[in-house]
Amino acid sequence: MHVDGGVQLTRIHRAFGPVTALADLSLSVAPREVVAVVGPSGCGKSTLLEIVCGLQQPDAGTCATEPAVLMPQRDSLLPWLNAIDNAALARRVAGDNRETARAKARPLFEHFGLEGFEGSRLHELSGGMRQRVAFLRTLLSGKPVLCLDEPFGALDAITRSEMQAWLSGALAEEPRTVLLVTHDVEEACVLADRVCVMSPRPGRIVAEVEVWLDRPRTATDAELVALRQRALEALR
Repeated sequence: MHVDGGVQLTRIHRAFGPVTALADLSLSVAPREVVAVVGPSGCGKSTLLEIVCGLQQPDAGTCATEPAVLMPQRDSLLPWLNAIDNAALARRVAGDNRETARAKARPLFEHFGLEGFEGSRLHELSGGMRQRVAFLRTLLSGKPVLCLDEPFGALDAITRSEMQAWLSGALAEEPRTVLLVTHDVEEACVLADRVCVMSPRPGRIVAEVEVWLDRPRTATDAELVALRQRALEALR
């Protein structure tokens, strides 16, 4: 499935009572571009994603986007469903019957290294496998824009590194427009075409780092280390 779509945020302002989460934030994401957003805790990164997905409305400014879907920090899989029915849930919500939804999900299990685990319950899956199922559910929504909120934040360091490599390959196979929120600057540089740095609250974009390196990338590449350092300096 190859779907085009982009995002254009212009002078977004969002407040919650006396607390201003976002102020004068502008950001564009080109079709099929992967943009990572990094910033200190509480600067409005998750609020930004929810605005793009239509889960919140800005108090001022405009958000022009193709349909977007949010993959939250936790996988939010349903324990009473097996793996394939969790992944296929996006298609059930869209109106497909159970067998049609499963038929659309099944090829992705083989494609993304989950073949043989379609009938597994959640307690039988590793943390990384659960995240793959959650990502497949996100893909199966059919939305052209994916908003990923700290998708690997709950994983251990080794699994996190493996999942970064897996996601990079998955997006090469199934291109989408991606807005990725992460606290991990290294992860941002490994996965993204561009890293946008947010200020402390109220959040706005204060710097951008173009990541021009070919994929696949490794965190120990000298050029990637230099780009990571540039992003870290912008955070200070």
